Amino acid sequence: MTFSGETRSKNVKRLQNENIDLLVLGGGITGAGVAVQATAAGIKTGLIEMQDFAEGTSSRSTKLVHGGLRYLKTFDVEVVSDTVKERAVVQGIAPHIPRPFPMLLPIYDDSSSTFNMFSLKVAMDLYDRLAGVEGTKYANYTIDKDEVIQREPGIKQDKLLGAGVYLDYVNNDSRLVIENIKEAHALGGIMVSRVKAVAPEYDVDGTINGVKARDELTGEEFIIHAKLVINTTGPWVDKIFAHNEDKSNIPRMRPTKGIHLVVDEERLVVPQPTYFDSGMGDGRMIFVVPREGKTYFGTTDTDYHGNYRHPRVEQEDVTYLLKAINKHFPNAALTLTDIEASWAGLRPLIAGNSSSDYNGGGANTGKVSEESFAHLLKTVASFNRNEAARADVEQAISQLKTARVETELSASQVSRGSSLDVGENRLITLSGGKITDYRKMAAGALRVIKKMLQDYYGIASSEIDSKKLQVSGGHFDPTNVEDTMAFYKTITEEKGIPEKRALELANRYGSNTPRVISNINKVRTDKESKLDLAERLSIYYAVTEEMTLTPVDYLLRRTNHMLFHADQLEAIKEAIIEEMAVILRWSSTEKSKMQQQLEQTLAETRLDYLKKSKQKQLIG
Repeated sequence: MTFSGETRSKNVKRLQNENIDLLVLGGGITGAGVAVQATAAGIKTGLIEMQDFAEGTSSRSTKLVHGGLRYLKTFDVEVVSDTVKERAVVQGIAPHIPRPFPMLLPIYDDSSSTFNMFSLKVAMDLYDRLAGVEGTKYANYTIDKDEVIQREPGIKQDKLLGAGVYLDYVNNDSRLVIENIKEAHALGGIMVSRVKAVAPEYDVDGTINGVKARDELTGEEFIIHAKLVINTTGPWVDKIFAHNEDKSNIPRMRPTKGIHLVVDEERLVVPQPTYFDSGMGDGRMIFVVPREGKTYFGTTDTDYHGNYRHPRVEQEDVTYLLKAINKHFPNAALTLTDIEASWAGLRPLIAGNSSSDYNGGGANTGKVSEESFAHLLKTVASFNRNEAARADVEQAISQLKTARVETELSASQVSRGSSLDVGENRLITLSGGKITDYRKMAAGALRVIKKMLQDYYGIASSEIDSKKLQVSGGHFDPTNVEDTMAFYKTITEEKGIPEKRALELANRYGSNTPRVISNINKVRTDKESKLDLAERLSIYYAVTEEMTLTPVDYLLRRTNHMLFHADQLEAIKEAIIEEMAVILRWSSTEKSKMQQQLEQTLAETRLDYLKKSKQKQLIG
């Protein structure tokens, strides 16, 4: 089933002419999750996104599906239990995307450290029990200082005690979004990118019954009629209908900005994802992740009040991260000139909540008393030996006493918790949350949507098990990922594609790999092209079946080329534009516009504006 620019035009017409049951506003991971579940339940669903799918927050994460070990520094057992269970669900419905990749957490003899070796082992054992990986190859273990240094020779050795190794998952955030969107489309949903909700529409009773929308490509404005509307616009959630906030029951948001920087793996060598205290005395923790021959690191948590559509990496962000990285990897001596790519994103945090998904902070951020802490550790140890019940652990947690309580929350202490609200005008708002929780958040929203459709319109919908609703590309046995990927690699190699490139396609497209390579007779065979067959097949599939409309869509969100292969793009970017121009029949004017857009995005991703400013300062 095609899902292209032509499909988009048809879907815009359908949204104008058809009265749908549910309109989803926002094409990030939350909206995509709602759309796929609603369509699977037989609800006539439309979705509009004012940019490309996943262009906002959902392509700018740390690109991990976390298990939440950091929550155990405040012993929030319930959160960790929920998170690891949901992570397993996501891996089951999109088995080609999240992949297990154990995390290394080095421990230093430092009073400000989140864990010491003993408390880390207790936390990891509890984590494994909650995750159900005890006795498996993914079970945690500790290593001593010497082994840490063997693994990461460049790591800071002063006061290093050892490290823990525990299960976590790497992720491709934007691919997870597009695969949900494609599945929703295949199930009958009307999915459209680059259409913006301009204003709500109401009936005579003041009930929301659609939106006025604008096609961002043509400028045309039109009305979309829908029985129900759900707002899943992330950081924009309290801005989109702000003028009717009193009846919409929209929670206040407090977005924070997080950034990540990419360097070549030879400049910062890490064998596996590594997670450590920033060392800056601010309670933050830093991720360092190897990927596709590069190493990226982040993140920051700073309140953001700028342009939501276009957050940028600023010099103070870079200074902070480089200082933290160079402190932990002193031989790296990374500078601004080493940065090959970057990204900045907003987190849709709900104001007033009291803990941070990224940093495990909380309203009670003071030191736990020695007596309470010792009692808790003893109880958890007994629990792990089956000598104490979960209720005993929960009671010990509730008895924790802190030395101080903060009444003002820093940006890194605001919760990633989600909120589902229904206003007097029946506007449904689903806000907050994180990628790991997207399926669960959507399931909660779907229960409300189904009930409202039944109560107000007498519309019944089907029951679905969203824990087994596999997304596009993920239609295979999630317990047999390695063998499945090997099979898709083999059939791709048989088309004349080298092993490494065949594996890349298999990992990117999963069960859609046969569809990708079936286009081999449709792609151009220009012998002068700088693009190999794998790239041409990938571009053709992205344009015809993933609603890819620009080179930036392809290079930044359908693939990660712009982030992890920036050094190779100079040689092939013109060929990529030419390939897309032929498929999409661009005029010379359109082609020139696309070239300009790509150059601007590449320059920003490379941080040219900061590098030039630094150069001027040195010259001056």
